[in-house]
Amino acid sequence: MAGIWDPITIGRMRLPQRITMSPMTRSRALDDGTPSPLAVEYYAQRASFGMLVTEGTQPSADGQGYMKTPGIYTPAHVEGWREVADAVHCRGGHLVIQLMHVGRMSHPDNTPHHRIPVAPSAIAPGEDMYTATGKQSIPPPRALSVDEIAATVEDFAHAAEMAIAAGADAVEIHGANGYLLHQFLAPNANQRGDEYGGSIENRTRFALQVAEAVADRVGADRVGIRLSPGATLGGLDEGPEGPDLYRSLVAGLANLNLAFLDVYAFDDDELLADIRTLWPNPLLLIRDGRTLEELGTDIEAGRADVAPVAKWALANPDFIDRLRTAAPLNDPDPATFYTGGAHGYTDYPTLTEKLEEAT
Repeated sequence: MAGIWDPITIGRMRLPQRITMSPMTRSRALDDGTPSPLAVEYYAQRASFGMLVTEGTQPSADGQGYMKTPGIYTPAHVEGWREVADAVHCRGGHLVIQLMHVGRMSHPDNTPHHRIPVAPSAIAPGEDMYTATGKQSIPPPRALSVDEIAATVEDFAHAAEMAIAAGADAVEIHGANGYLLHQFLAPNANQRGDEYGGSIENRTRFALQVAEAVADRVGADRVGIRLSPGATLGGLDEGPEGPDLYRSLVAGLANLNLAFLDVYAFDDDELLADIRTLWPNPLLLIRDGRTLEELGTDIEAGRADVAPVAKWALANPDFIDRLRTAAPLNDPDPATFYTGGAHGYTDYPTLTEKLEEAT
């Protein structure tokens, strides 16, 4: 079996080890959704991960949910991400831009057009959203028409094309964590009576169409997708059919020969074993509550090929070197996760910097 320090090829990316950086919302983009100069520094600092999956990046104005998240659908966005990609490449890393349409997890005050959120059905998540004026209840979304669903599929494909034009090595479709693709999968958020609702085949249709369109546009070996089976984020409930839905979805995605599958795991080990069997290409697996000592366990057991890390990467730009040498880690500061500015973003010290300060 492989270990965390063995190299691996994912699509067109040859990685030196099997620990990658997981996507994390940081809310530091410029007002128009362009990555800021601080984002260039932030991602470049972490290039030693080999493969960095970016924060969720909206493929359209409708796709934005949170304040100051980046986009990848305008020329300005492309130029901003090109600076990020160039900086990461200069330090030997690979950049994967995550395409995230939040669907109903939005508020009009946070979007450039100030329109009501869109979703499979006009059902509110029953949650609040931070806006510039404080927490507000998320309003009921507007149900997408069939034509609008097709337009949204095209939005994803266009965004993927723009990401590659910006120099990204690949894209990751966000199909997890309570956002739009995930909303189509969950029957309590998707009560449509057409070809996108009801049966497992219908509820997985949108995710498969997005994946196929993106793969056709930029090449399957430049595309991954994230799933979170069993997640209740965003008020979703996949119901008793959830495990069978994911077996069907993963089998359909496997037919597209995508570069990787990124699974945010919960508690269904039987389903994870089936996904491992169904998925032919590299499988990324992230688990909540995993300790440093457990980081390589799933890889060594053959349950996964890659172990992404999130908060450890946020607080330790040199995490790979620290792990190799068993050096102590910086602790992440949750109070600065989404506050803007360099503090808690680009000012976490490397081990070398801490040693220099001590002397």
